Amino acid sequence: MTSPLGPQPVSTPNAPPVAGPYSAAVRAGDWLVLAGQVPLDPATGKLVEGDATAQCRQVLTNIAAVLEDCGATLADVAKTTVFVTDLGDFAAMNAVYAEAFGGHKPARSTVQVAALPAGANVEIEAWVYQPLDG
Repeated sequence: MTSPLGPQPVSTPNAPPVAGPYSAAVRAGDWLVLAGQVPLDPATGKLVEGDATAQCRQVLTNIAAVLEDCGATLADVAKTTVFVTDLGDFAAMNAVYAEAFGGHKPARSTVQVAALPAGANVEIEAWVYQPLDG
């Protein structure tokens, strides 16, 4: 069942602050749509230094925090889109991603982009299925 008010932002106090006029998460009926997360430390708002492994780990930690604020987990993720500034980092990103999701394997797209916010090397967005009646 969808809300008569349409998609609604969800409060995400454990996520890093957003850097523009958007929400970290929006509920649209049985779906949670998460904005792309970059590797910002929620406590400082600063980019986590390090290679693709360290940055991907922080991105997935941020996604898990947003999901927790929404009453969901990584096991509820149906689809992700991974943005990287260098496809040469694919194997490192993939290893951290596989570790975080374990046996759960959501659909995924991975694309190389010219640049990401805050100078990040990795950004991940997610679609999460979370039925309102369940």
